[in-house]
Amino acid sequence: MANLKLTDVEKTYGGTVTVLRDIDLDIEEGELIVFVGPSGCGKSTLLRMIAGLEKITGGTLEIDGMVVNDMPPSQRGIAMVFQSYALYPHMTVYDNMAFALKIAGDDKDTIDRKVKAAAEKLQLENFLNRLPKALSGGQRQRVAIGRSIVRDPKVYLFDEPLSNLDAALRVATRIEIAQLKEQMPESTMIYVTHDQVEAMTLATRIVVLAGGGIAQVGSPLTLYERPASTFVAQFIGSPAMNLLGGKIVGTGETTTLELPEGGGTITSHYPTRDDDMGMVVEVGIRPEDMEATDSENFAFHGTVDIVEALGEVTQLYFDTPSADRETNTVIAKLHGIHPNLRGQDVRMTADPRKVHIFKDGVSLLYRDEKVFLPGVQPH
Repeated sequence: MANLKLTDVEKTYGGTVTVLRDIDLDIEEGELIVFVGPSGCGKSTLLRMIAGLEKITGGTLEIDGMVVNDMPPSQRGIAMVFQSYALYPHMTVYDNMAFALKIAGDDKDTIDRKVKAAAEKLQLENFLNRLPKALSGGQRQRVAIGRSIVRDPKVYLFDEPLSNLDAALRVATRIEIAQLKEQMPESTMIYVTHDQVEAMTLATRIVVLAGGGIAQVGSPLTLYERPASTFVAQFIGSPAMNLLGGKIVGTGETTTLELPEGGGTITSHYPTRDDDMGMVVEVGIRPEDMEATDSENFAFHGTVDIVEALGEVTQLYFDTPSADRETNTVIAKLHGIHPNLRGQDVRMTADPRKVHIFKDGVSLLYRDEKVFLPGVQPH
């Protein structure tokens, strides 16, 4: 398996349109890296550059210490699983999986051993004699993955492999991919998706792309619990993190915040400096971290406009005045069933460990680091 290193990688079309810039990323052997980001952010383009299907117009890509910018795809030791399966419709499952090995000149016994081993991993042993048209969408995707496994590549690339499946098949195939990774712990995988659940459940680390650059890299829980910017904070998690205007009125290891929009005062475990006193900030609280309270320590109070009863949780929607927006919809996600809260005046608070503080779009935890903000020069 392989290590990958991207240094100052850039992609420009026509010398004028820059799609990606300043991409610096180290991928270690055995990692499952997931690229996520909004539509058009360049995640599939970056994957295709690694595969050699798109030319790198700046910087370097190294695989196991060798610069491969100008190396053809066939020599990079990479196998790619496409969104559209790309199976040969006239070939059986066995022949689809064996095709690349036949082209490479492997002997019949070697081909048979590799195909059957891959089929066993993917639970395809009973389908080897079927044509693709006789398979479900999930089974076709497993055949496409098996076709990659038999080649024993250095790196596996997945380009939104589950997007063509219905919801139930997507869940089942996602679990199968997770189990496959456990069976091949030394394999290096790069996975592109727009689905947060896939990213959070599959990734060793997530790379959040936006505006042509990398907004943050980290483990799923790091991005969820310690987002570096308001962009990442609102991109990771559903519903998105609430952001309320605030002011620092107490500094130290525990920070005290006034929230004019919500009318309350709340504390955060984000540490602050003496000269932060009076700083105008944005205070972030995830909907699932909101709690109803009668205490004087609350983030805001407001009238519940909409109640969504989902069974295991109830989502409350508030419209509260905002200094820079006409209204700022605040969402609280409470455990259990709360059917009678519509029209009620409710105070909401949160555990200080789950109260985030941002200044100019950057988390105070990362203010001494270089943080890329979409549409803004690096901080």
